[in-house]
Amino acid sequence: MSKPIVAIVGKPNVGKSRFFNYVIGQRISIVEDTPGVTRDRVYADTSWRDREFTLIDTGGIEPETNDIILSQMREQANIAISVADVILFMTNIKEGVTAADSEIAVMLKKSKKPIILVCNKVDTFGEVPSEIYEFYNLGLGEPNAISAANAMGIGDLLDKIYDLLPTKTEGEGDDNKIKVALIGKPNVGKSSLLNKVLGEDRSIVSDIAGTTRDAIDTEFENEFGKYTFIDTAGVRKKSKVNEAIERFSVMRTLLAIERADVCLVLIDALEGVTDQDAKILGEAHEAGKGIIIVVNKWDMVEKDNYTMQEYKKDIYNKISYATYAPIMFISAKTGQRVNKIFEQVNEVYKQNTMRVSTSVINEVINEAIAVVQPPTDKGRRLKILYGTQASTQPPTFVIFVNDKELFHFSYQRYLINCFRNNFGLEGTPVRLIVREKSDKEQY
Repeated sequence: MSKPIVAIVGKPNVGKSRFFNYVIGQRISIVEDTPGVTRDRVYADTSWRDREFTLIDTGGIEPETNDIILSQMREQANIAISVADVILFMTNIKEGVTAADSEIAVMLKKSKKPIILVCNKVDTFGEVPSEIYEFYNLGLGEPNAISAANAMGIGDLLDKIYDLLPTKTEGEGDDNKIKVALIGKPNVGKSSLLNKVLGEDRSIVSDIAGTTRDAIDTEFENEFGKYTFIDTAGVRKKSKVNEAIERFSVMRTLLAIERADVCLVLIDALEGVTDQDAKILGEAHEAGKGIIIVVNKWDMVEKDNYTMQEYKKDIYNKISYATYAPIMFISAKTGQRVNKIFEQVNEVYKQNTMRVSTSVINEVINEAIAVVQPPTDKGRRLKILYGTQASTQPPTFVIFVNDKELFHFSYQRYLINCFRNNFGLEGTPVRLIVREKSDKEQY
């Protein structure tokens, strides 16, 4: 089951980000550098009373504005509202109810989502100031007084969020279905591919209205297995996509990736890999999902005997961190190779969920050490004592060493490649967790 989503909305400068950072437990910077990814971190996972959920921070909403930046912030907030299970409407008690607050309240009521009205900046202890009663006029029920700056009233607010989260039983029963997200920039053929898949060899299909999320989940069964397809075609294309608006429109894709087992990253064969493609693929890589690169519109490319290999080489050059991902060349329009996607999805899912015994892992490690000696520094050599697998999705291995500082990135990459050569692990990221353990502690 995917995590419930809680969105924080409101006009600018009411304290949304401060509340967000407090609940998450850390100050999340605006831009985070990760391999292949540059993005605003507008969401993060957290938990309360042993219940996990995803918290989305948004820019402020200005209901009526022609300002480009404010319009972008409003669009970001609208996306968050569309995917949320619970909405926190944050206001500033020191400003009272403004015209913008009233218009936002009307907009939120139309969403038909559970809404919690929050009055921030109540910074004094004791009785709640009388100004709070004005907020009853918004028609959203009882205002909840908090101070994000002083951490006052936040526990009670989280209790109310907890009470409104969807029950844990929702979404159960999908454990035997592989969840497949169709991701990619607009107009690469995501909807065309989904329609082609659903139009051929279909036995059981039911459209589920995304459990309050914007994407439509489609359950599908054929001779290859049972699947839930998550379509992200709702991302609208802009005639001129600048960096800020691109980050906002990709939020749906980020949430679809979080819910997926395998991501089909669609690329337009006529355009090749763009920066936006690399960012979207980087998100799936960082999330540890199974990845298949699907080059669509292959029927429209002029080809010779070398075209496909040259195209693969170009893709891997631009996304060197994900050369493990298989590449398929299809045409959603003609149906060329579309049926082969299911076999590839099954294989990548198998690899992403693979579990390897500790004895086999250590055999591979010993062979790797025999072929290439671990690095040394100032007369001290790295010793890899042993390894074990900690988890799947993606396969994550814990390696115990005598000194973490000696375990250079290049040797970690070498060890991962040895794992891939022996175990397969096609289509999935591989994680290494390095732990120190002295020789005496080994036994």
